[in-house]
Amino acid sequence: MANATYDRKEQFQQIQSGLLDGEQIIAVYDAVGTGTGFIGLTDRRVIIQDRSFIGKRYAITSIPYSKITSVSVVSNKSWGGSFFSTGAIAIHVGSHTYEVEFRGDQKSHHVHNVILHYIS
Repeated sequence: MANATYDRKEQFQQIQSGLLDGEQIIAVYDAVGTGTGFIGLTDRRVIIQDRSFIGKRYAITSIPYSKITSVSVVSNKSWGGSFFSTGAIAIHVGSHTYEVEFRGDQKSHHVHNVILHYIS
């Protein structure tokens, strides 16, 4: 796991503490905006800290790659520039969509590509 990428050590350690036997962390990125605290990518699943629960509660949600139906790049402008000109993605799981916004488009590009790799 020495080659895993992460923004904040405490988030990395939180993901690390819940790993299954043999599971490897690929990346843990801090999220901006309301709702999501961070996203973790392992070789088996996506892990999202969801802070949108009432009463200042939050959940750590594990999403196996096999349950993800698609991943989207989210933008509030037209596609005049680069495909990854934004720092947000949406992960579609059944009828639910998890939207995660990052500081910088490199992180959204990396998350998008890792998820796409495991779901295709």
